[in-house]
Amino acid sequence: MHIKLARIDDRLIHGQVVTVWVREARAERILVIDDAVAVDEVRRVLLKQAAPPGVKVNVVSVEKAVKVFNNPKYDNEDVMLLFMGPSAPLRMIRGGVPITSINVGGMQFRTGRAQVTKACSVSSQEASQFGALIDLGVELDLRVVASDPSEDFSRKLRAAGLV
Repeated sequence: MHIKLARIDDRLIHGQVVTVWVREARAERILVIDDAVAVDEVRRVLLKQAAPPGVKVNVVSVEKAVKVFNNPKYDNEDVMLLFMGPSAPLRMIRGGVPITSINVGGMQFRTGRAQVTKACSVSSQEASQFGALIDLGVELDLRVVASDPSEDFSRKLRAAGLV
């Protein structure tokens, strides 16, 4: 499996993902990786329907994603990994999946979260998970849309005193 793009965006498959990011990544498959979404039949169906024509979508748990990554059947597939937050990619890396860079798109503000940028807010647990990703040497590329200039999300987290 060739990971063309790993992206955190809590909206998952939406307009920017469909029209820009999949094309930018040249992915033939989107893996939405989230334990809660994987067991939500309605969300799974909606996500599959939202995919651009010709792009396969699978919605799987972290455990299944690690197994799929290691399955030789998918060795030649170009994929985009899509996550709700930092927990799933951290668990995948700890499970042996070589994710070296993550595009951080949007994480909505809610009560109990610290706003890091206009589009990204994090809970204390997520900040800790981002810190672990940074410690593992993962590049955190902050870009909401592909045409945005790349920014170092780890710097933004440090400036906010979150990691």
